[in-house]
Amino acid sequence: MVKDLWARPWARDIAIFMAYGLLSFVFRELSVREWEILAGLRLAALLLCPYRYWPALVLGESFYYVYLAVDCASKWGVMWSLCVAPPPIVYVIPFVYWAKEKWSPVERQTVHAGRLLSCALIVSFVLMLRSMGLLSIMRLPAGFVVDYPTLATEYTLGSYLGILTVTPLALSVHQMMEGMSWRQLCSRVAGSRLLFESTCMVVPLLVFMFWVATIASPETQVRQIIQIAMFLPVLWLALRHGWQGAAVGGALASCVVMMLTPVHHDYDTFRAEAIVAFAISTMLLMGGRIAALDRSASKERTDFQMALALAQRNVYVGEMQLRMTSQALEQVREAVQAGFSLMMGRLRLLQPAVDERGYQRQISFAQDQLFRLADGLYPLALRERGLPNALREGTLARTLGEGGVKYECELQGPVSELSNALRMTIYRVIWEAVTHGCSKKDISAVRIRIRGLERGSRRGVFVSVYFFVDVAGSKFILWDEMLSNLIRASSGFSLQVIQDRAAVFEGYVKNRAFSSARVMGVYMLDPRESGGE
Repeated sequence: MVKDLWARPWARDIAIFMAYGLLSFVFRELSVREWEILAGLRLAALLLCPYRYWPALVLGESFYYVYLAVDCASKWGVMWSLCVAPPPIVYVIPFVYWAKEKWSPVERQTVHAGRLLSCALIVSFVLMLRSMGLLSIMRLPAGFVVDYPTLATEYTLGSYLGILTVTPLALSVHQMMEGMSWRQLCSRVAGSRLLFESTCMVVPLLVFMFWVATIASPETQVRQIIQIAMFLPVLWLALRHGWQGAAVGGALASCVVMMLTPVHHDYDTFRAEAIVAFAISTMLLMGGRIAALDRSASKERTDFQMALALAQRNVYVGEMQLRMTSQALEQVREAVQAGFSLMMGRLRLLQPAVDERGYQRQISFAQDQLFRLADGLYPLALRERGLPNALREGTLARTLGEGGVKYECELQGPVSELSNALRMTIYRVIWEAVTHGCSKKDISAVRIRIRGLERGSRRGVFVSVYFFVDVAGSKFILWDEMLSNLIRASSGFSLQVIQDRAAVFEGYVKNRAFSSARVMGVYMLDPRESGGE
């Protein structure tokens, strides 16, 4: 029923008219010349409401001024009565419309603090001109002298401070509520750091400062110092939460300042208002800049995460393509074996006494080359028996063993639970590291230690490759044949490739050298979305 009624345009117009009229009455009762918070409500409503609801806003503010014009016509004059009847929002609307069309101080999910402050200054100046114009045509008592410069300053500053008190806070609340259900809004409010810090830290501090100012002796300057110090919470919240923090802190600070000024229209009140207005304006500008930098950094982080995820998916896709190519080469090797058997069977029928050993050696050599090529593309042991067996008993272990290098591999932690892309990268990194370490030809043993890690909700791995330097023992290593086999299955760029592969998985590479050993450590994190098995 309520939703059906709200869907009707006239029902929304009536609701906005009544709500704005009621709020205008409340804010008008709370406003004084030095703190015109009704101006803040007026600007916030014009900035947030679409143009089609502006007539309802004008109507909601008109009743009081029409009543005032009729009631005070005999006292202040007919001309004054005719000029006061149109509500102030009528004078403000053209300038706000121009600002929204040319500047767009409020965009979707974005508030431009500099444009908002400029709009606030324009509105304050327009309201001051209206007040001065009404005062100039008012039928004043004989002998009454009007200090126009002082009143103009007070009206301008009062409207500006009132706008700074209400409008940024209203925009912040609207930005938080936009596009959210009541359940989502309650959850967000409950988890809001800004609300928590404002309620539990800033409000008690302001209450304490208010208490100190009220109990201080009137002869001291404590009250004035407290009023000036009200900008400190605004500064802290702005540094913590950007312009939203400045909006909340500014609203609280300006309320406390006005509560500490029981006597209005004096120099101390004017000075305190000016300082608070300057502090709120500065903090809004700084907070807007902080928010812009935060959005830029957030976008850069998002772009980086997207690029990282794309690179990790490309690694996974590339490994799957290599796996398919390796399987195709395995099929070619089997086809070569079958073709050789068929050819030798036919050859025996034609030449029963033929010597097959030379042919057998050639076909064995060809099959071995095809196997090494397929295993280098995607290790058969890794595909069939997993990473631990591939490292302990696979091609790398056999290559080092045949070359005379002692080899050990130790695995700790949940390595088998890592994604397929990271497990394959671990294998590639180890192969590249071993190739790089053996290229110096001064080692006699290699030890590999793989340790699975848990970092919050993500898994990671730390790979340590130890190269034990033994100049005397390295003379008995078959370096030429072993290095050719290692290089054949690696990229040939070694250290740079290791660093690049680690960077793709948000890791790093560390190298340390000792008198009897060298150590290469590689740290990597599992992708946030695993590439699959």
